[in-house]
This record gives sequence, C-alpha cells and structure tokens, in this order.
Amino acid sequence: MPGLFDTKPIAPLAEALRPKQIDEVIGQAHLLGPGKPLRLAFESGQPHSMILWGPPGVGKTTIARLSAQAFRHSFIAISAVLAGVKEIREAIEQAHHDMAQFGRQTILFVDEIHRFNKSQQDALLPHMESGLFTVIGATTENPSFEVNAALLSRAQVYVLKSLTNDELKQLVTRACAHALPTIALSDDAITTIVTYADGDARRLINLVEQLQQTVRTQGITSVDRARIENTLNLNTRRFDKGGDQFYDQISALHKSVRGSHPDAALYWLCRMLDGGADPRYLARRIIRMAWEDIGLADPRAMQLANDAAQTYERLGSPEGELALGQAVVYLAVAPKSNASYQAFNAARAFVATDRSREVPVHLRNAPTQLMKDLGHGHAYRYAHDEPHAYAAGESYLPEGMVEPRWYEPVERGLESKIAERMAFLRGLDDQANQS
Repeated sequence: MPGLFDTKPIAPLAEALRPKQIDEVIGQAHLLGPGKPLRLAFESGQPHSMILWGPPGVGKTTIARLSAQAFRHSFIAISAVLAGVKEIREAIEQAHHDMAQFGRQTILFVDEIHRFNKSQQDALLPHMESGLFTVIGATTENPSFEVNAALLSRAQVYVLKSLTNDELKQLVTRACAHALPTIALSDDAITTIVTYADGDARRLINLVEQLQQTVRTQGITSVDRARIENTLNLNTRRFDKGGDQFYDQISALHKSVRGSHPDAALYWLCRMLDGGADPRYLARRIIRMAWEDIGLADPRAMQLANDAAQTYERLGSPEGELALGQAVVYLAVAPKSNASYQAFNAARAFVATDRSREVPVHLRNAPTQLMKDLGHGHAYRYAHDEPHAYAAGESYLPEGMVEPRWYEPVERGLESKIAERMAFLRGLDDQANQS
C-alpha cells in the first residue's frame, strides 16, 4: 500500500507539453525549419555556444534542452537571477565530473544571462574555450548592450520571434487535447485565448491551465468567450517598461508622427498606454516631437503639446489620455521642419570644437565709464532705429568668423514665410555691403 507521501506530483501543463524533439516545436520556423540555421546545427552534431534572444514564452529554454538531446551532451541549467559564484563553480565541477566519468561534454544553459555581471560572464570564457562546456544563454534584452563583447564574440546570436496567431492556435489545440479533452471550446473562445496570449506560448499555456481548473470546479462541458472573460485572469498586453520593446514602440510612435501618419501614431500611443507606459513619459516625448520635427513650421504644435501635458496632469487617467491622443494627431498632420533642430545641433558641434572667440567690441556690454572708454558698445547700431528695424550689413558674429548659415527654413508651413523674410533681409545686407 503506498504511503501518505508517495503520491507523485502532477507536472505543470507547460512541462507536460514541452516538445521532446525539434519537429514538435511550434514557431521559430526561421531557425528550426528545413535548411535553417539551428536545424542544420542540430543535424550536424557539432554544438556551438549561442545566445537565444527573444521575448518571454517563445521557446528559448525548450531549444536549449533539445540541443543537449541532439548533441548527446549533459545538460546543466542555472538562472542568472538566482545564481552566483557558488552555482557557477558547482556547474564547472559537474561538467568536469561528466567529462571524466562518462567522456561527455556539457551544455550549460544560463537563463536571463544578461543578469550576470561582467566578472560572472568572464568566468565562463576559459571553460568555453577548453571545450568543457558549450554555453547557451537566454535573454530578453539586447545582447549587444547586456552581454560582454568577449562572450558575445564566442557565441552565435539567434533572434527568436513572438508566436503568430496561427501558431498560437496550434498550441491551443495541443494544450486543450491534453488538459481539456472532453471540453468543447468555441471559435471565439480560442480567439480570446490567442489574443490575450499576445505571442507568448507560456502565457497561453497558463490561461489553458486556469481554464482547466475552472472546468473542474464548475463541472462545465463547453466554453465560450464570455465564460473565459468572466473567469480567467486576462492581463494586459506584454510590455517591457525598460527594455527593447519599450524603446522600439516609442521609436515607432515618434517616426509615425514624423511620417505624418495620424492613425499609426494613435496606434502606437494606445499600444503603450494599454501596456502600462507612464502617460507622463509619453507626454514628455510628445513635447520633444513638437520641437524636433515640427519646429517653426507650426509653432502652435509646441503650445498644444505643452497644453496636453498640463491637461493630463490635471485630469489624470483615463480622461487626460485623450489630450495626449489629440496632440499626437495634431503633430502628425502638422507641417514638418527640423531646420531649427539641425541648426542647433550644428551650432553646438561647432562651438564644442572651435576656439573661444572674442565678443566683437561693438556688441559688448558697457555698464561703466571705463568700459565705454575702452570702446565697449561703440558704433553699435540700434536695429529699431534702422529701416525695416534691421541694421543691414551689420555683423553679430566674432571677428573673422564666416557666416555659417546653420538655419535654413524649409518651404512648409510658417517657415515658408520665415524663408521669405530671411531672403529679404539678406538682400538688404547685399545692398549695404555693395555700397
């Protein structure tokens, strides 16, 4: 008779569904399909160190485990979130043991490898070079920034993608066949699960596992969309507030505004709001867009962007988010000019590399008699006393400095009028210099 504590624990659904061979993997066809890089590597029998870079729930751990199976290597998994020097040393000792005892090399899988500091990453290098183990690192962060150059140069980077809706539907079918074999799911129920999984296989499996518990508790035989929405914990879209996905989306928002596409700009704004981005951060970025990409072509854009930020501060969410949406639409349809932005950058770059030039004597301040005696402010022409309120032919740059012409207005919006004014004033300069 089995004892009270002899019951074998039930494996989580994610573990029960974990593929046992490459052909069972759903997704990543660009890496695992026939003739694709990882498929060829597995078939060759020659392991190599690699970094698997991609969002959560796309199969990084699964691929690492399958690689150990394909290469007939021992498999050691550590988490960089939890592991320290002790765990790394134990992994090295285990790899030495397996090599000496069985003549077998080791696959060392380091989950969240970007969490290792430089010294921890460097500790892996000599053992990679000696062939003691092959390192497979998994990361959700850009390895260009988070993985040491020395380690990165010894590993091939593979980019994994979020699962498509069709791939997620395949996974729903597989998960339900295992966890809910007698339950009928409507098409809209499957679509709801796929939508909230948002490209993440692990999230989808967790939703099916929640559904399995609900079915057992309530004794139901069919599931539709309403039941899923009423009983499951459906979180918002996947969103990384500090990683690549965050900066990719803010980049897409900015470029949609710059590209004068209001619908795309609204889409990316709402995606970020839906994912939990701080509206105050978005408000600051919208103000930046107004100054950088619209500029003097429509100065009202700057004021409207500032007003939208102040409105959000007064109303908060969700009411204040409307002001941000309207600001984004206005900026997207406004005439564009980066002329003043480029002029500012050019002037900053020039000053940073140029010598410190003296202020011309006629432009200097003269608050004391001594300064006046030294000629400060002498021969300065007061523009308001000149025709057109412009001192034609006057110079305001340091002596010997050539007119740089940094600011050249575009022929769009208000800047077209500015361009006309500047052309008129330059004509007056030409006349004054010729006389």
